[in-house]
Amino acid sequence: MRENGQVADALPSNGAILPTSIKYPSENQETKYHFSIPDTGHRSPSSNAVWWAELQKSSSPQTGTLNLSITSPADTPIGEYKLSGQHKGEEKVLTNLVVLFNPWCPDDLVYLSDEAEKQEYVMNEHGVIYRGSGNYIDPMHWNYGQFEDDMVKICLKILERNIHWGETDNGVSLHSNPIYVSRITSAMINSQNDNGVLQGNWGNNFLDGVSPSHWSGSHTILKRWMDSNFQPVKYGQCWVFAGVMCSVMRLLGIPCRVVSNFQSGHDTNKNLTIDTYYADYGVREKDSPDSIWNFHVWVEGWMRRPDLAKDGRYDGWQVLDPTPQERSDGVYCCGPAPVVAILNGHTNLKYDIPFVFAEVNADCNFWLVKADNSMVKIFSDTKTVGQNISTKSLGSNRRVDITDTYKHREGSEEERMVFKYALEGLENEIREDTVPPPQLVIRFSEVSMPVNGEDVRIKLVLSSSSSVPRELSVNISVQAMKNNGTPAGNIQAELTEQTLLPGKDLSIPIVVPFLTYHKYMVESRSMIISVMVKDKQHPDNIYLAENHVVLKDPPISLRVFDQSRVNHDTWFEVVFMNPVEETLKDCTLTISGSGFLKDELTYKLPNLPPNCRIRIKFPIVPYKSGERTLMVDFDCSSFRDIKDSCTVNVLS
Repeated sequence: MRENGQVADALPSNGAILPTSIKYPSENQETKYHFSIPDTGHRSPSSNAVWWAELQKSSSPQTGTLNLSITSPADTPIGEYKLSGQHKGEEKVLTNLVVLFNPWCPDDLVYLSDEAEKQEYVMNEHGVIYRGSGNYIDPMHWNYGQFEDDMVKICLKILERNIHWGETDNGVSLHSNPIYVSRITSAMINSQNDNGVLQGNWGNNFLDGVSPSHWSGSHTILKRWMDSNFQPVKYGQCWVFAGVMCSVMRLLGIPCRVVSNFQSGHDTNKNLTIDTYYADYGVREKDSPDSIWNFHVWVEGWMRRPDLAKDGRYDGWQVLDPTPQERSDGVYCCGPAPVVAILNGHTNLKYDIPFVFAEVNADCNFWLVKADNSMVKIFSDTKTVGQNISTKSLGSNRRVDITDTYKHREGSEEERMVFKYALEGLENEIREDTVPPPQLVIRFSEVSMPVNGEDVRIKLVLSSSSSVPRELSVNISVQAMKNNGTPAGNIQAELTEQTLLPGKDLSIPIVVPFLTYHKYMVESRSMIISVMVKDKQHPDNIYLAENHVVLKDPPISLRVFDQSRVNHDTWFEVVFMNPVEETLKDCTLTISGSGFLKDELTYKLPNLPPNCRIRIKFPIVPYKSGERTLMVDFDCSSFRDIKDSCTVNVLS
């Protein structure tokens, strides 16, 4: 890392450092450096950065061996360098060095003062990524594996193969700046403009690749990209893009963490509003340009932002999003956007702050599309978008809610003031909500936890302050939802006529049978229950409510039997029971984990009859000591990628 000494055995009187990835290095572009022993100050007058070498006491000139400590400046472009030495007119290539960002160096823009944070956000190879929806948050363990074999080579190739913003040999000098490097990384993790690492797929067909839900770590994906001569790996969705980017950022020395936002807005026109359209029979339309994702995952990178302010007000965590959603400077990337700028609505700053602000704090408008294609706004909501923004806690697998770092408390005067300020920064008009407050209250309550393989049971409750009975038409529709907030299919619909009596709640049971939703949920994990209520005496009075349901996977268990030691068998056991009245076919078990396996292992399993249990016991020989996590993934014809993990302290 930069500002760290590197020791080399050599016989030089003069040394030179050259990046290995460019054709024409030069000192004035800070891609070539000269130094001498002893230091004579011989270097190009145009060189702004100075490398230096010191002779170590362990050197033995009598035997012709010099041990050198070579130190690079804090603003050296990161990458691989060739070290050559010259002695008595003879020049010889000595070795290759790799320079990375250095969060231990106070002069580096990525400097992080707290040692525990450096251990978590740079050195930790294991993490937790949160998925689900606002009411159903599901932790998924992820293997970053940034220190696995070939990761240095792979991550430097990501920078080398960057084609964005007209980068040439001279542009390599910009690799000294983590702002620019993180932006490159955000663009190169997806394949939207280039042969980046991952190809996105939000459909239901993954036959020519791997389902995004299958992945449990980054190293397998990055190695596949390298081994395929840099062809995009199929397929990824937001949490996969974010997990891979976090691995690359940590390897490059930039402190990084993965962040999940629930009920995440996708605003396509920079008006900080999400517009959702419903047909007059209660079903969401598919062609809305805006959407609300059940959850969306990005990363935060830690760095200073002198390009935005000299007083450090925008330093700290920066949002970076490699999922290809909208273009930034013509390229599918996002950030770095200072979290503190998002909190305060500073939408006039770079990069992509308006888009991220809308993800966590957009207002929502719900529109009714009538048969003649005219539209009526039936509901406005300022609180739905941006809930339970979560990341893994420091030093443990506990979830931490960091919503208050992105926005002020929903409904508070300060939050509304920031929203108006953000709109003014985009030169948009301040909109006044003209939708009257609802005269009918709609709420949902769970009868039981929704589990994939069981009937989903929800109770719909209607209430009103009216003093007279109200005749209501209640349209209940259930749709399967993709992770990006678009409908994947209509599961069922029901129209019922009801009478709401004064002073009483009206309770309507909603049952979605497993046999009805099953085929839609093989590649999806969530459904949305929409209720549209019309007052029959006053047909213009229309009320709408939604309930997002994320199905919990059937249980699978992984346990370890004994103490684990490096290079010794450690025995594990996996148990899974088929919970449904059909035989599970095409069953596989995939095992992975940094420090346990260099490559994931996949086993084909026999068909599993109804209500039968499968029990598998297997040995793993760990090759790294310390706290390590083994992960298993069970996949079959009816249930996709049911996961569990087990954390073990491996002794040396």
